[in-house]
Amino acid sequence: MSPLDFSVDELDKLLDLANDIEKYPQKYAHACEGKKLATCFYEPSTRTRLSFEAAMLNLGGSVLGFASADSSSAAKGESVSDTIRIISCYADICAMRHPKEGAPLVASQKSRIPVINAGDGGHQHPTQTLTDLLTIRSLKGRLGNLTIGLCGDLKFGRTVHSLISALIRYPGIRFVLISPEELRIPSYIREDVLAANNIPFTEVERLEDAMPDLDVLYMTRVQKERFFNEEDYVRLKNFYILTKAKMDLAKEDMLVLHPLPRVNEISVEVDDDPRAAYFKQAQYGVYVRMALILTLLDIRVD
Repeated sequence: MSPLDFSVDELDKLLDLANDIEKYPQKYAHACEGKKLATCFYEPSTRTRLSFEAAMLNLGGSVLGFASADSSSAAKGESVSDTIRIISCYADICAMRHPKEGAPLVASQKSRIPVINAGDGGHQHPTQTLTDLLTIRSLKGRLGNLTIGLCGDLKFGRTVHSLISALIRYPGIRFVLISPEELRIPSYIREDVLAANNIPFTEVERLEDAMPDLDVLYMTRVQKERFFNEEDYVRLKNFYILTKAKMDLAKEDMLVLHPLPRVNEISVEVDDDPRAAYFKQAQYGVYVRMALILTLLDIRVD
């Protein structure tokens, strides 16, 4: 599943359900009793896997699965299609992360149970995008009429690509794309998504230049391995460290989001700023995954 599989109306219903879960957790504590979630993680993950497990346990269900390809029959050469057919005999719903793009889609076509894409290669990370949407909507009160700064690795960052595609469906969205020349947004996002939908955007290299205009700043890591030479990396690595001084340039109600893990791109001195929302964002990830599990299992709680 991708967030674009949902209409805006369905998406709003899902986010409403997540907000209700946040408010009344007890109401949902037994909603998935007797149901099992299989977590099939072919590559390592801390946050995503544990938040799916927490989500199912919070709903009163149980969890089974594997945390790496080495500990599954994939190590013996079993195909994803065969694995999911077997998992369908054991569980009611599956969350799958896979290094190959499209693997969860293939699994969903062979599966008898719902399959949630928990990240496939550099392609999609849809539940992260749902988490981002829930965080923005819960803390800003809306998903439209916002200026959103995306900072760091915009070329390879799958969370950034997914978020842009999801947000352009809301009115009055404007993007400020903050990155070094080497890590600018790919042309297919620039042309096919932003330009094709007449979405206003500007591209800047300096974070300071963008700060005063932003309602939301979405930080990502600038990864050393993306650069052809060490000099460029050294020149730019501190360019995108969010510090207290840079926060002083921002609006009083701007939000800072980050899909985490962070390395050094947000200084720890920013953590105490009330605008720093990245740890809240991780909590919202549990609520949105609970809502998604309930929706896909067609379980309604009155």
